Amino acid sequence: MVVHPADPLTALAHGIGSQHDLPISPFYAFAGAFAALFVSFLALGLLWSTSRFRGDRSGLALPAAVQRVADAPATRTALRGLGLAAALAVLSYLLLGPDDPARNPAPGAVYVLLWVGLVPVSLLLGPVWRLLNPIRTLHRLLSRALRRKPDRPLPARLGQWPAAVGLFAFTWLELASPDPASTTTLLIALATHTTVQLALAARFGERWFDDGDPFEAYSALLARLSPLGRRNDGRLVLRSPFHGLDATPERPGLVAIVCVLLGSTAYDGFSDNPTWINALQTSPLGRTPTATLGLLGSVALVAALYCLCAAATRLVSGPHPGPLTAFAHSLVPISLGYLIAHYFSLLVVEGPRTVSMALGTDNAPEPAPPLGPGGLAALQVIAVITGHVLGVVAAHDRSVRLFPPAKAVAGQLPLLALMITYTLGGLTLLLN
Repeated sequence: MVVHPADPLTALAHGIGSQHDLPISPFYAFAGAFAALFVSFLALGLLWSTSRFRGDRSGLALPAAVQRVADAPATRTALRGLGLAAALAVLSYLLLGPDDPARNPAPGAVYVLLWVGLVPVSLLLGPVWRLLNPIRTLHRLLSRALRRKPDRPLPARLGQWPAAVGLFAFTWLELASPDPASTTTLLIALATHTTVQLALAARFGERWFDDGDPFEAYSALLARLSPLGRRNDGRLVLRSPFHGLDATPERPGLVAIVCVLLGSTAYDGFSDNPTWINALQTSPLGRTPTATLGLLGSVALVAALYCLCAAATRLVSGPHPGPLTAFAHSLVPISLGYLIAHYFSLLVVEGPRTVSMALGTDNAPEPAPPLGPGGLAALQVIAVITGHVLGVVAAHDRSVRLFPPAKAVAGQLPLLALMITYTLGGLTLLLN
């Protein structure tokens, strides 16, 4: 049986919600996952001896007319206007609407349409939040009005660490804060986020948003798996998602972003466990500090396992200048698999309900889940396993490029162990 929250307040107070008691045998799920990973690893080791992915040098160029429309100032202005209008609509609902997520679409717009909806949109269309981002648009308008230029360049050593911190702050708001769905909480969070982003953009310029805005970094990372991309000559192309994934820049903070995505999704799944709920209710620290420690612990565990894997890979295959970031891109499809498994039914059920509420048709019939319990269980398990298999492929191609043939396969054994550990953990949360 798939349990859906009966009250929207329950779903949004938790953050986003999850599914439990899936009608599938744990034995077959674990056996299938292990077999898929192990067989793919053996096949790659025997048949894939040279690197095949070409990153941003690959892709079939789209017609020039399509690129002209995509890059036209009118198209970009329209998208920026759409993002700004949507932000103003959410702000008006927060200021004027009822403090009840069952009757106010603002919480659903933030936690469902933005956080979860960016996943399919970025996969289909690329890093679209860069154009939709209302704070980037507001910064442009203010910079032109004030004729002010940034004081200094963004320090390279920061990399994407600011975005990783911002992502953790958002997941804390969603999963650990006392009342995440209240209009007061959301107003304070949005005001703080906007103020910080505008102040730092005024200091470092518009480039700040590429690495400092958590939602832009989130969208851009998922867009690495999009069939649409940019070649290094600027052409808009169709390409294999593996090529886009291979082009992921190895920058400081990349590992932190992926670990926040994996760890927060894992905590979201575990937080509905009766044992954890009882721990939250009985903890002498209180619910919010305990939930914060749980979220931190989940992210730290994911990061620690990856760091151990990187150290073991370096020990087996020899020194490498960037052992942590070299294989971080292989965790992106794993994160995507968890996001799809955990949030698919929420998006297709709560997303339309939020839109109906915003349009004033909240008396419409409650949307029915698109899949039955069996179909949802199959989708979740397939998403998790597929994400890990894609991660194995991406890691193997990077390994045969970086290491000598004699050590390339052996160097992947720690990564295979990591993939199996993540897979077993993810399926355990789904089947709990």
